[in-house]
Amino acid sequence: MSSGKMTVLVLGATGLQGGATARELLGRGHRVRVLTRTPESEAAKRLAAAGADVVRGDLDDTSSIIGAMTGVDGVFSVQTFMTSSGVDGEIRQGRAVARAALETGVGHVVYSSVGGAERRSGIPHFESKWTIERFLRSLDVPTTVVRPTFFMDNFVQNGPRPAEGGKVVSLALRPSTRVQLIATQDIGVFAADAFEHPEGYLGTSVELAGDELTAAQIAQVFERVTGEPTRFEELSTDAVAADPHIPHSSDIALMFEWFQESGYRADVSALRARRPSMLTFGEFLQTVEHTAPTR
Repeated sequence: MSSGKMTVLVLGATGLQGGATARELLGRGHRVRVLTRTPESEAAKRLAAAGADVVRGDLDDTSSIIGAMTGVDGVFSVQTFMTSSGVDGEIRQGRAVARAALETGVGHVVYSSVGGAERRSGIPHFESKWTIERFLRSLDVPTTVVRPTFFMDNFVQNGPRPAEGGKVVSLALRPSTRVQLIATQDIGVFAADAFEHPEGYLGTSVELAGDELTAAQIAQVFERVTGEPTRFEELSTDAVAADPHIPHSSDIALMFEWFQESGYRADVSALRARRPSMLTFGEFLQTVEHTAPTR
């Protein structure tokens, strides 16, 4: 077990996973350093007000990564493909972080990948994370890999839409297809646990999910929590791929096809035994407001 308070550099802290990890670490009394291109953003200001050391920098600027990483005990590393540079940019940044961790001698990197990354799904934004995982290992950087499943938080901005007689949850899934889900706040909990208990995490990979539901059950949970009649509607993956409002829509369509054919394989029972406080989907919905898509 790690003794005393640590200093952890959290990347992506103005986003969902990084923000959850930063808040969890701060709540446990650790020192948190945040690297962001926009310290003036509201998310960065909230973290600063909570006690984080907010540093301006860019994952495409190696010197700023090394500067932010110098003197820290651990790094939470997460990158996104949801940019104009896509998975190529994600891989480039993930490798830059790995090299900087090696150069600065960081004792523990917690890298957030994706559930199923190791199973060669052919989904570009899964394969990119597997590439980064393997690169970290090739450098012998002390690493824990967390592999989250589908974010419950995705439903905050894309909740059920109004329809005749109630509301509709629309997903490119068959009604009976089972999907594993994780609240991003629980990703933060597991990341913080890994930093505090490296003896149980270093060198391991863990797929994370707090619940598993069919697509139809997702609609039923919405109805139970909100009290509004809610039904499920199956979309085609072709419709998702052709949707101009969805960034990298062809990749997203491939992901939903993979959900139908293979899907995540987290051991939800074992995870909940380790962390009974993990949120179910219903518990998550009770903690947040959710809005219908604007399109």
